Amino acid sequence: MLSLVIFLPLAAALGLCAVPAPGARTVVWTWIVACAADLALVIALWIGHGNGGGISYEEKVRWIPSVRAAYHIGVDGLSLPLLALTALLFLVCAIYSLRRPPQVRAFAVLFLFLQTVSSGLFAALDLLLFFVFFDLSIVGMYFVIAGWGHGDRTRSALKFFLYTFLGSLALLLGFIGLYLGAEPHTFDMVELTRTPALAGSPGLAGLVLLAIGLGLAIKTPAVPFHTWLPPAHTDAPAAGSAILAGILLKMGTYGLIRIAMPMLPDAWRRYAWAIIILGLVSVLYGALVAFAQEDLKRLIAYTSVNHMGYIVLALGAAGAAGEQAARRLAVTGAVTQMVSHGLITGALFLLSGVLYDRAHGYDMGRFGGLARAAPVFSGLVALGAFASLGLPGLSGFIAEFQIFTGVIGGGGPGLVVAGALAIPGILITAALFLRLLHRAVLGPPGELTSQVTDVRRSELAAVAPLLALSAAIGVAPRFLLDVIEPVSSAVVALVAR
Repeated sequence: MLSLVIFLPLAAALGLCAVPAPGARTVVWTWIVACAADLALVIALWIGHGNGGGISYEEKVRWIPSVRAAYHIGVDGLSLPLLALTALLFLVCAIYSLRRPPQVRAFAVLFLFLQTVSSGLFAALDLLLFFVFFDLSIVGMYFVIAGWGHGDRTRSALKFFLYTFLGSLALLLGFIGLYLGAEPHTFDMVELTRTPALAGSPGLAGLVLLAIGLGLAIKTPAVPFHTWLPPAHTDAPAAGSAILAGILLKMGTYGLIRIAMPMLPDAWRRYAWAIIILGLVSVLYGALVAFAQEDLKRLIAYTSVNHMGYIVLALGAAGAAGEQAARRLAVTGAVTQMVSHGLITGALFLLSGVLYDRAHGYDMGRFGGLARAAPVFSGLVALGAFASLGLPGLSGFIAEFQIFTGVIGGGGPGLVVAGALAIPGILITAALFLRLLHRAVLGPPGELTSQVTDVRRSELAAVAPLLALSAAIGVAPRFLLDVIEPVSSAVVALVAR
């Protein structure tokens, strides 16, 4: 069942490649049907999983016996929400693409390939398998940006590739270190979690954590490894930006929770404050630089640095000394933030694509009075902005409330200070989104306002479900938290052992 979820999109992509010269309409609807079927399968997985903390739908087949690497996959309360987010975001990007971009077959095939890669990474329980999917995601997104982006797309795609590929090489070194430090040598995540490698070698464990942390920090991205992100987002197509922010960035923080924390618990505790400081800098720097942006897409990109910084801050706090309940709450908030950020930022990037489709620009100073010209579009932008700044009743509030409660409630003056210093990030985010609404949605018409028409049905069908689910999580989050909390407890217990 889980292999079907992973490889169904790839099978659809191969089918599209095999058919000679299919029509654009046929390509898009095949893409939509494949993504819808995949989402239905993930929902079935969710229903059958229950609320336990264990691994379900596990599959294990020998792959490279000489190094004990296997095709080993499974889902738990950490990977299942991200699998569901992946299936949903790729489906809405397919619906959004009913506008039929140029070379639509190649576009659809790349996105279906990326969906298989992303789902495979979140289900992988073998380090070598994880690395293969991690690297393939870089290749797929490179071609999306270089082939269908705008502006200086070739340079932005190359910068994205070189940065993240360098991170993957560091990640591979860390994985080799875990393999060599394990007795017996293995890449199996379950065995490495049960019996951490390098437990008696704190120096080597610190170096392995540095390598893994560097690779995942570039992917997240955390400051100062974030500089590839703004140009990649600015020059990528709207659907590409939605997947890059909503799914690919989560691979970094997912790896921290799945690999770094449980497999190197001593090193994670020892360097917890370095991780907390890294998260805190990302929170404040991302918010401040986003406030200075005139380009809408760059603004949203820097808010991603800010929001992902909250996750790093929470995970660092979970390794610092403190109450177990608070540390569990911090990890739960971090996973909830991963889901929330994917929904909200994915919607905002798709909405920015509406502006570019109409007016071929993102400069907020050239828009104004959009509420009169495009009321539905303006309402969606306002809802996305309020969700991103953490308004109660939306998913951003649930995630950030848990993160701050977990960090500040962890005990000790240091964590209280760290939590207090991160709170201005929320205030700055609120200010920058209110400024966006004031300049682009309200106020007098700008020079490009006359070119903007309201959202089409395909655009509305793509964006509305993301914001509706954000509202559903904000009002009734229990269905999500019941799945996440058992795994959060298990991760904190592993770190504290």
